[in-house]
Amino acid sequence: MTTELLPVTKRTRVHRLRERQVRDRAVLYEILDGGLVAHVALCVEGEPMLLPVAYARDGDRLLLHGSTAAGLLRAVAGGAPIAVAVTHVDGLVFARSIFDSSMNYRSAVVFGTARVVEGDERVTALRALSDHLMPGRWDEVRPPTARELAATLVLALPLDEVSVKVRTGGPSAEEAADPAIWAGVLPLRAHTGEPLPADDLSPDVPLPDSLRAARRRHVPATTAD
Repeated sequence: MTTELLPVTKRTRVHRLRERQVRDRAVLYEILDGGLVAHVALCVEGEPMLLPVAYARDGDRLLLHGSTAAGLLRAVAGGAPIAVAVTHVDGLVFARSIFDSSMNYRSAVVFGTARVVEGDERVTALRALSDHLMPGRWDEVRPPTARELAATLVLALPLDEVSVKVRTGGPSAEEAADPAIWAGVLPLRAHTGEPLPADDLSPDVPLPDSLRAARRRHVPATTAD
């Protein structure tokens, strides 16, 4: 099977620790599909701005979700260039010096200009966003009303210019390392808690399939010391 490589541009080239740059598009998809929140950065009237938003990957584009009342997203909808970051922290790397201590991570930064998703395409995009967060929930509840759709903004950003960087493994080799000092990795995992029912929920209502799917898909349960 041929691996599709991400193109390298002036903005996506990694300069520090360049060996950690990953060009495999499948790794990009894995990072995006496993996250829940993206951070959108842009410059508005000369001031740097940053906004966390819900998102979903839809093929080779990123869907960004927000309110039409959000000023930053209106600026994005108006054609402002943006950078969008999704990051997973997989572990804390305990080295035998503070300088060499680090994190294991997977990160993707997407550059470009987003367009507004409108018409019937917007409903399809909203369903993709819903399925990314709560798989199958769209079919369990009522559809959005015209008023709710009017208050919702969906933006599509092509995955054409992306920088992916990954760190794995333990501490790097150190000179004069002291084996009496513990070194290694503390893995980090997200985990789910027990579902909390709404106050007015009848006690005989079973857990929906979408909740079970979300637990399996996004944050598999683990145990910790």
